This record gives sequence, structure tokens and C-alpha cells, in this order.
Amino acid sequence: MNSSIDSLQWRYAVKKFDATKLLNELKIDLLKEAFNLTATSYGLQPIKLVVVHNKELQENLVAHSYNQQQVAQASHVLVLCIETDISEAYIRNYFNLIKEVRNTSDEILMPFRDSLRTTFSKMAPEEVKSWATKQAYLALGNLLTVCALEQIDSCPMEGFNPEKYDELLGVKEMGLNSVLVLPVGYRAADDMFATLEKVRKPLADSIIELN
Repeated sequence: MNSSIDSLQWRYAVKKFDATKLLNELKIDLLKEAFNLTATSYGLQPIKLVVVHNKELQENLVAHSYNQQQVAQASHVLVLCIETDISEAYIRNYFNLIKEVRNTSDEILMPFRDSLRTTFSKMAPEEVKSWATKQAYLALGNLLTVCALEQIDSCPMEGFNPEKYDELLGVKEMGLNSVLVLPVGYRAADDMFATLEKVRKPLADSIIELN
């Protein structure tokens, strides 16, 4: 690939993965790091990534993914989950981490910490879920770009049953909800969609410039 744009032109939502080709550990570790480095609102990271590399489990998930076979074919399935409760303890732990990493004084941290505690204490559970889900989409976009740059094939999915995923993955007990699915691996040689032209609006129809 000659540029970031070439990489983005190369990527597409894979319709058929080559089940015989697996991502190596270095590639998976890179995706984990990319996920963890995603920008999130307030820096709170209300998201977790479940990495599924178990063919039996992947096949069981297909029935809860509108029978999209990519879930079973992919080398790995990345499931983006959100925290269901941004509690006072969660916020306190975040600021303890800031203090540990940056050695920032309590005097500087307390006003921001108290502001966040007040903000989230007033939010209904559905508001927290909506906010956290937006952060998951940021992470998905980041992962899609990194996949393109690394020539890792992927297929972002919203079409799945979150409750069934939560049950099969055991994440509900961790205070998490599944919100997005990203099978990753390598495209099959006979995936006809790999050679189709990318359909996008002309730049003039999608960009507004104010000079």
C-alpha cells in the first residue's frame, strides 16, 4: 500500500473469510493496543473488547448474528462491549490512574473529578448506555482504519442479538453489554465483493468547506 487512502480503498466489509487463514498473535496484539488507544469522551474508556478465537463458540454465535457466516469463518471475532454503570468508584479509579501515570496533584484533579461525579450521578441508565455506545463506535472506526493499514480484513456488524451474545460470552456478569461485532481475518479468494468498485458520494457532496 502506498498511502492511507490506498489502504482505505482496499478495505471493504468482507462477505466471506478464508477460514484456513488465521491472524498471528502479533496482529491481534496490535488490534488490542489500537482499541485501548482509542480516544473516548473524558478519557473514561467505558468500553471493553472481547476477543473470541474459538471455532465452536463462533459457530454458536452465528445463529444470533442473523446467520452471517463471517462470524464462524473469521480468524477472530472482536466484540465491543460497554460498561453499564459509570459509578463513583469507576470515576475514582480513573482519577487514581491519572495520578499514578502523571503524578498529577489532587488539587488539580479534584475539580474535574467532582464535575464528572455530578454529571454521571444525574444520568439515567439509558443515557449512560447511549453515551458509552458512542464511545464504542469511536473504537470501531479506529479498529477499521488500523485493520486497513495492516491489511487485516474485517466486517463491522450491528446486526446481531446483544442479549444472546451477552449470555454466550458471559459479559453481563461483568457489568457489560455487547454493542458491536467485528469479525477479522483474511478475505476468501472467491469473495466477489472484494473486486467491486467502492461506492461513495463525490467529495463535493460530502465535504463542506468554510474559508
